[in-house]
Amino acid sequence: MKLPKLIVILGPTASGKTDLAIKLARNLALSKIEGFDGAEIISADSRQVYKEMKIGTAKPTKKELKGIPYYLIDIVSPKKDFNVAVYKNLAIKKIKQIHKKGKIPLLVGGTALYAKAVIDNINFPKVIPNKKLRRDLEEKTEKELFKIYKNLDPQGSKFIDKNNRRRLIRAIEVCKITGDSFWRQRKKQKPIFDILQIGIKINKSELNRRIEKRIKIMFKLGLEKEVKNLVKKYGWIVALQTIGYQEFKEYFEGKIKTEEKLKELIKVRTFQFVKRQMTWFKKEKRIRWIKSQKEAEKLIKSFLK
Repeated sequence: MKLPKLIVILGPTASGKTDLAIKLARNLALSKIEGFDGAEIISADSRQVYKEMKIGTAKPTKKELKGIPYYLIDIVSPKKDFNVAVYKNLAIKKIKQIHKKGKIPLLVGGTALYAKAVIDNINFPKVIPNKKLRRDLEEKTEKELFKIYKNLDPQGSKFIDKNNRRRLIRAIEVCKITGDSFWRQRKKQKPIFDILQIGIKINKSELNRRIEKRIKIMFKLGLEKEVKNLVKKYGWIVALQTIGYQEFKEYFEGKIKTEEKLKELIKVRTFQFVKRQMTWFKKEKRIRWIKSQKEAEKLIKSFLK
């Protein structure tokens, strides 16, 4: 039996994933490729799901989208719990809705685990969050959290992002509640989509230039004001413990003295994050790497035949 088609567009932060997806969706809508009535986009970004976090997550504007539907952004309050298992269910539901319209779904993002959850139909352990345990773990540093997780799940510690507080806390929580390895409980199931994975290939110097430019634009758009408003409203919640937001804590406390040093810290941490993203993507041998929109369109046309 033929599986429904899904196109996944991956790449590191600032590589141009959203821009490419919008161009592809517009082109597909115009050409009606292989009988499909256009395309719609689903975000695979663990930060863009949060409302009110617009500038620091580089969400596309209505003007940039040019009428192309873009789902799973601005769907949950920053103070609410949200995880990859919840995301996977929402994404699959949305993909099926797009298919029913006779359109092509484009899954786009830089959160590798979110994309992989859909691509490999991963089943995640169903464990209700333990608020007391989470409060205790929130007091610890990333280094301390990783050490705790490594003791609980030595095998899983080889694969988890040791700088991702939210993921570490969830992994520890699952291990402690179930008494079993978090990593072992994540199981691949039968694929539910026929998938083409497209990766954006971009040289390091160009990517660095884009990251620097993006940070400058974020500050011009009012990133500092956005962070101040969020902290005033919610405090330093888990959703704000992410690059582009967490650095402001030290800045507001006077530990970082100038805006330039703040920008530099965000830039350095973004570069480090990009390295971790690329480590994930390099492990995925099914990705077809492209350098241009034309290459992507050629792959898509062949895939949809």
